[in-house]
Amino acid sequence: MRVCRAAGEEVTAGAEEAEAEAACPIQLLPQDALHNVLGRLPLHQALACRPVSRLFLDALSSPPFLSSLPSLRLLALRHPRAASAPHPSLHAFDPDLRRWLRLPLSFLPFPSASPVTASPSLLYLWVDTAAPFPPAADASAKSQTKSLVVCNPLSGSYRLLPPLGSAWSRHGTVIAGPGGSVVIVTELAALSYAPSPDRWLKFPLSLPSKPRSPIMMSGSVFALCDVGAPWRSQWKLFYCSLADLGRAHGWAPIERHEWGDVFDIFKRPRLLAGAGGRQLLMIGGLRSSFVLDAPCSTVLILRLDLDTMEWDEAGRMPLEMYRCFGGGFSSPLEVVAAAAAGANNKVKVFGGDGKVWFSGKRVRGKLAMWEEGAGKSDGGLWSWVDGIPGYPEVILSGSYALDPVKFVEGEPALLSQ
Repeated sequence: MRVCRAAGEEVTAGAEEAEAEAACPIQLLPQDALHNVLGRLPLHQALACRPVSRLFLDALSSPPFLSSLPSLRLLALRHPRAASAPHPSLHAFDPDLRRWLRLPLSFLPFPSASPVTASPSLLYLWVDTAAPFPPAADASAKSQTKSLVVCNPLSGSYRLLPPLGSAWSRHGTVIAGPGGSVVIVTELAALSYAPSPDRWLKFPLSLPSKPRSPIMMSGSVFALCDVGAPWRSQWKLFYCSLADLGRAHGWAPIERHEWGDVFDIFKRPRLLAGAGGRQLLMIGGLRSSFVLDAPCSTVLILRLDLDTMEWDEAGRMPLEMYRCFGGGFSSPLEVVAAAAAGANNKVKVFGGDGKVWFSGKRVRGKLAMWEEGAGKSDGGLWSWVDGIPGYPEVILSGSYALDPVKFVEGEPALLSQ
């Protein structure tokens, strides 16, 4: 835009704008040369050039060119009231450039939208698709229809999935995979969706307890289940392939004798996808002792290689960082005192694809970030992410955080303008 307008006066509408564009040297570039210039920009900056001119719009609408652009992996966070704002949007953090971006959602024709998860290329949101009743009607009679919308905020395209009852949006955990596949998991049942035949399939969930932090990897769903007593949790890892989701014995535990008490050392564990698609991360508080309700000494990240089925320690939050979340003790006496005082140092965990973010009530205005593969010899790279947009005027909730997203144009079968 600066290149086109630096040598002349401000461009107006109509013939003057066409004349100015014709006189601009960049308009004379062949398309392959223009693609070479635009291809050197990050994805979000390249797509921001679309309104410059018709030439830029055409150049940036070519699927082969768009697929050649470097990927953009983001952590998207939703403010609690951002979806119902006059100009709804998402704030996203680019870990490569260490900067925050704003992704507009105003292209969605719904009064409110609540983002819940993301696949490697698409964003999913709950929307209310029911037509409101007249004011005189009983409020309790209002339809409770909810639908998932799959969209691409950078291209402004979306598609509405078949509607569901509101119970699924209130109690279900939505997990998305490649190719538009979606699974919604509750305590007793699961829904599976695929673009063909464009409908939901319901399956009973034969698990010993409500699945915790289910994720989709390598064509299977993995989840943690509590198989312990009411007074003490005991976690076990389960998995089920998407093809066996409806079978009676589709879910099976993953157990190895050599793992020992790997699950017993965790408090409030959570699963996330590691880098490469064949590694599973388990993150949770490292128990300071096996005493019931003992506080945690730090946050531990273990990594399971799905090919060798071996665990290794991927990362351990530095003590000075964990103390910012209200934890971390340098002596057994501090541990006993914290337990007696009922210390609450809960840390919310979210992320995926080899990057993990942490938030907590005691940490205001920033997130802790761990990057896998950035320094394996010392347990990965730990750093702080500051400058959360809108803070502290609007409080962020880690439960609304989405997995890193690769936003690219494409998948026309799944999206419609």
